[in-house]
Amino acid sequence: MGLAMASCSSTNVKAPEAILPVPEQKQVDWQKMETYAFIHFGLNTFNDREWGYGDSDPATFNPARLDCEQWAQTLVSAGMKGVILTAKHHDGFCLWPFAGTDYTIARSPYKDGKGDIVRELSDACKKYGLKFAVYLSPWDRHQANYGTPEYLDYFYAQLRDLLTNYGEVFEVWFDGANGGDGWYGGAKEARTIDRKNYYNYPRIYEMLDSIQPQAVIFSDGGPGCRWVGNERGFAGATNWAFLREGEVYPGYDKSRELQYGHADGNQWVPAECDVSIRPGWFYHPEEDGRVKTPEQLLDLYYRSVGHNGTLLLNFPVDRNGLIHPVDSANAVKFHQLVCEELKTNLVAGITPAVSNERGGKFIAAAMTDADYDTYWATEDGVCAADVEFAFSVPQRMNRLMLQEYIPLGQRVKSFTVEYKAEDGTWLPVRLNEETTTVGYKRLLRFETVVSDGIRIRFTDARGPLCINNVGVYDAGKDADVPYVEPVAQMKSLPFSLPDVSEKEAAHASDRNEKTTLFVNGDKLLIDLGEERTISSFHFLPDQGEPNRGLIANYELSVGTSADRLDNVVKAGEFSNIQNNPVMQSVYFTPVTARYLLLKATRMIAPDEAMGIAEIFVR
Repeated sequence: MGLAMASCSSTNVKAPEAILPVPEQKQVDWQKMETYAFIHFGLNTFNDREWGYGDSDPATFNPARLDCEQWAQTLVSAGMKGVILTAKHHDGFCLWPFAGTDYTIARSPYKDGKGDIVRELSDACKKYGLKFAVYLSPWDRHQANYGTPEYLDYFYAQLRDLLTNYGEVFEVWFDGANGGDGWYGGAKEARTIDRKNYYNYPRIYEMLDSIQPQAVIFSDGGPGCRWVGNERGFAGATNWAFLREGEVYPGYDKSRELQYGHADGNQWVPAECDVSIRPGWFYHPEEDGRVKTPEQLLDLYYRSVGHNGTLLLNFPVDRNGLIHPVDSANAVKFHQLVCEELKTNLVAGITPAVSNERGGKFIAAAMTDADYDTYWATEDGVCAADVEFAFSVPQRMNRLMLQEYIPLGQRVKSFTVEYKAEDGTWLPVRLNEETTTVGYKRLLRFETVVSDGIRIRFTDARGPLCINNVGVYDAGKDADVPYVEPVAQMKSLPFSLPDVSEKEAAHASDRNEKTTLFVNGDKLLIDLGEERTISSFHFLPDQGEPNRGLIANYELSVGTSADRLDNVVKAGEFSNIQNNPVMQSVYFTPVTARYLLLKATRMIAPDEAMGIAEIFVR
């Protein structure tokens, strides 16, 4: 099959037919934002919690230097296009003076009860050109009537208040965490709901469409955009923007599917990759030294935006009411790295040779004209084709960007990338991920080649190809070293696990996150060898896919003898461990002990063996 430079001159060539499902215009606009910010801030910030129980005193919320303009300026400098604020998290505390409850900012010392952080951030976004959005937790661990029909009226009123009084929002964010332990007006109990039906989401969607029709609705299954199935900030290399309609619901039990989408889906629901710049979502002072580096964030950019998703990067605002300077500096440097690596498109303005061309407006030159709405297309029935770029002098290359024209649907199912060797043969570039889907944007990192030719071979698609942008780049001298997040380099007091075989116990102290100790039963005894003063316990859950043996609630006891461990130093929950299985840290008043006993009082999956990748005692 020869490659042709010529194209049909007819202007009457019809565009390819759309292949369903296709996005609404607001979904295309949302995807073009690419990176935007999350802000987690509230009572949890001041009470050192991730998931507040609903019982914290509003009087503890008192940021001394809160400045939403500082947030906005930081986010603009970090390349963010918008921001989503946690107006109410699971603890039920409202960052705006909602009249339906006294559990709001109006009962806090901030601005003598006259503050409204939703208003302050909305105004700052208008001033600095950011889009604004809101997160409203459907779960409410404070409200006495949660789980009853009466709570729904309360929740709907909150939604209407937020969507009516604070200007235009680009997204409405509904968390999949719903039901469980809570304060519930003092009842202090666990409540379960019918996650599929309790909230009556069809009614909610009607309300949103009537008030803010341009807003994209986030939930585990959309309908506007979907959770990516993890809180680590990445999508699968294969990532379809489709789901099977009506199948995924909040708290969906097969969430790993969401990293890839449903290849046979009939609803357009693209993936949003949420991740915090710190291990936790809310601010904790002990995490000041554990902020993701610019290089880690760059890696996530390639695996989120570069995997047909968007990147939602969380900033835990500190107790002063500011984005911490380390978070700010790392986020800004991350943006600079992205701009630097993808600064010069080596094929800009070059017309590639193609093996098939539809003609008319749908010609090869459309892939390099920097116009989103022009695209090269193949003739009907042609689902495989080659795109070849030739350079007058050899070029150094290690990055590739592809974009499909998604208003007509997502099509590409597989492709390969090759470079021309000195002897004229074509060889595959070396990379560490599969080349299957493209979608809105695909970014590939590959081992540097120096060549006068590069070729993309689209080998299978759901219909005629529609490619609107191609970019080839040299990311610089360090481009061949893709960033791999290291195993936590934490130090620990020496210990042994007397009830576990030495071989198995090694999995919990080998600094290898890929090995896991699985412990049958609900207890793990840790022997420090001698009495020591200790003040913290840390463990990394199983890092496999899917994660196994996740501990939801725990009790940590200490003692000087193995048969007398009656001093409970801490008990609680590993909040959000199912969605975000990062290092779990338990801090307590220093105590002298030789033995620690970790007891799982509740597992995410009942009767499953506890999964522990690493243990640290300090």
